[in-house]
Amino acid sequence: MDTSKNTILVPYDFTEVANNAVQHAIKVAGELDANIHLLHIAKKEEQIAELEEKLANDAAEIKEKWGVLPSTSVKEGTIFKTINSVVEELECLLVVMGTHGMKGLQKLTGSWALKVIVGSKIPYLVVQSAPKREDYQKIVFPVDYKSENKEKLKWIQFMYQFSKPKVYIYASATKEGIIDSRTKANVVFSKKYLEEKGIDYELVLSEGDASFSQETIQFSEKIDADLVLVMTTRDIAFHDYVLGAYEQYIIANSAKMPVLVINPRTDLMKYGYGGFS
Repeated sequence: MDTSKNTILVPYDFTEVANNAVQHAIKVAGELDANIHLLHIAKKEEQIAELEEKLANDAAEIKEKWGVLPSTSVKEGTIFKTINSVVEELECLLVVMGTHGMKGLQKLTGSWALKVIVGSKIPYLVVQSAPKREDYQKIVFPVDYKSENKEKLKWIQFMYQFSKPKVYIYASATKEGIIDSRTKANVVFSKKYLEEKGIDYELVLSEGDASFSQETIQFSEKIDADLVLVMTTRDIAFHDYVLGAYEQYIIANSAKMPVLVINPRTDLMKYGYGGFS
């Protein structure tokens, strides 16, 4: 493996959804000139040798289909600890993770996925379907009252270096079109930031007829967006997992929209992508 490049990690469980994640990883890796690493998590140590051979065969098939040969590893453990342990070991830039409807500790779905993501220091691109297009043309940037909104802008700028998408600032508003003062401050900050960086954007207000998370997905589906950006809530509480946090609804959205999930403590500077002033 060429360790001079950044690495994108794909948790891989031999399903169609995992292959969809691989396709997204290839798309991003092509833009970032990064390596791809497939990780399978085994339940028992005695399974590892057999699974390593199976994973190597799948990597060879990926090379045959898409011209990219991922590196691979099989580790015993659980998704909660092992994924982020490998992220630190390989100093990954991004995790591309597929989600599907099957339940179980080793399956990456719903609140399980959110727990894994919240434990990470790097972003997760969570996908359900294969990519629609070769590049990211439309990115939805939901803005509400949270201060964490500002940190998402760094990732907009980061991605704009590669695919020049149009950014849709989707602001939380009432039915009357009224924006909360804190949300308005975030919108003003976002507009100014994007204008200073020369990034094409459009401001759209939510309808106020449903929850902001529901309307974010409805809008994203309406414009056929390629990606939605969300932040995890700072210091998220356990009851959020049980009751269904905003992020969990977005991640498991029925429109199968790819979601880039960013933790508030994320910092790209260590990867050499500076200039986020």
